[in-house]
Amino acid sequence: MTEQTVTSSTIPGSLPRYVSLMDTTLRDGEQTQGVSFSAGEKLNIVQAMLESLGVDRIEVASARVSAGEQEALRSIINWAKKHKLEGRVEVLGFVDYDRSVNWIREAGGQVLNLLVKGSEKHCTNQLGKTLDEHVEDIFRTVNYASEQGLRVNAYLEDWSNGYHDDKAYVFALMRAIKDCEIEHFMLPDTLGVMSPDEVFNALSDMRREFPEQIFDFHPHNDYGLATANCMAAVKAGIANLHCTMNCLGERAGNVSLAELAVVLRDKMGIDTGIDETHLHDISTMVEQFSGKYIAANMPILGQDVFTQTAGIHADGDVKGGLYETRLSPERFDRKRTYALGKLSGKASVVKNIEELGITLSDDNLKKVLQRVVSLGDSKETITADDLPFIIADVLESNDYQHIKLVECQIHSQYEKHSQVNLVVEINGTEYSESGKGNGGYAAFIDALKKIMQLQNFELPELLDYSVRIPRGGKTGALTECTITWAGDHGGNAGKNLRTRGVHSNQVYAAVEATLRMINTRMHSETETN
Repeated sequence: MTEQTVTSSTIPGSLPRYVSLMDTTLRDGEQTQGVSFSAGEKLNIVQAMLESLGVDRIEVASARVSAGEQEALRSIINWAKKHKLEGRVEVLGFVDYDRSVNWIREAGGQVLNLLVKGSEKHCTNQLGKTLDEHVEDIFRTVNYASEQGLRVNAYLEDWSNGYHDDKAYVFALMRAIKDCEIEHFMLPDTLGVMSPDEVFNALSDMRREFPEQIFDFHPHNDYGLATANCMAAVKAGIANLHCTMNCLGERAGNVSLAELAVVLRDKMGIDTGIDETHLHDISTMVEQFSGKYIAANMPILGQDVFTQTAGIHADGDVKGGLYETRLSPERFDRKRTYALGKLSGKASVVKNIEELGITLSDDNLKKVLQRVVSLGDSKETITADDLPFIIADVLESNDYQHIKLVECQIHSQYEKHSQVNLVVEINGTEYSESGKGNGGYAAFIDALKKIMQLQNFELPELLDYSVRIPRGGKTGALTECTITWAGDHGGNAGKNLRTRGVHSNQVYAAVEATLRMINTRMHSETETN
């Protein structure tokens, strides 16, 4: 990439054709509460960001933090040199003459991002120095860095407040250092206080005053305006933006790299170097390494953002992609899914069944939909992995309703017998009983036997009992219980019966399988008589 591709356009307000993105997940992102990347994690993220995702620059460390941080930087630089990428790896340093420079050089680094005071309050209150004294220190550090072969960029820390409170200070600082060997002047909204209009006006003013300098904009998201502020910066002619993966950063974090790349492309027609197909995978990597997990509805990256929940939306997609936009999941190497629950319509179920390669009759499709909606009404979370269980359950079901479950309350305590209060309806009459056993299902069977004895119905011997959940083992998954019963009841001697129940609770899945057995046997007796 040539320098021309990252310089700002010459007229404030004109749009650059290409915007360079500098990722600072490993530096500013590591300032997120509770986040600390290991050396190996940092190296993996750098490799993915530069080689697969295509960020233009990456800030990976803060100088003088620790020996471990320096060793992590050394391993990153060694890898980057082998791939001729070392010039795109940057390190934050301080106005401390030789200490930050030496620390970076010892690790093999080539680019220093120098933190200077961009507001008068920071200069006088934090450093206790005048502007002239601070400028003198900056010159000493920059000159030493240049002598050591480092390229230098400069952060104007707290620039947004500095410009708002006393832009004369900011302009005086810029005039003093603009001609020294600094490549990029990086303007941070350090506390995330700016609005889009304020960003546009301030950056336009900076560019008019200093048309020869290259400016970066570094936003924070305290008001939730970071993406909009970046759009305003680009409208002001800024062609270099800073971001993090998954919005990592202090307080509310920085601007989302994914949102920024997509918005620049779709809403402003501006190119970046980002390969969008790698956004989700690298986001997941950063989640795992940082321990900070993104919201399911986070734009571009969230688990649910390509899931249609309402049945009418699925129907519209079936009939012509009526609810699709430029944000197609395929663009990000993802797939659109259709949620199953009480809001599902026929089209949602059809879409999921198509993915399974299953064909159902209209009648069975209707039954599956009814079961999905019923489960959704009971607050169950239904996933595509659960659907095969529901389909199998429906295909095996019949309309026999000799016995219906009215109420089943199961109470269990550790190392004590379980108790159940059971109410069922048999051919229009309700019966209630209590039972106990060494588990919830055993207690249910105890109560059920008492009721069925009144019907001269003897429960057959249970030969096999198996429980299964979908692959993935999610705690909210449906449970399928399959029970095999001995065939010595109701004229079916020698022919065993297998029944299935599906429920989110393992015991109630077994209850459903048991009641299905009774309905089948009672129907068989009715047919025989």
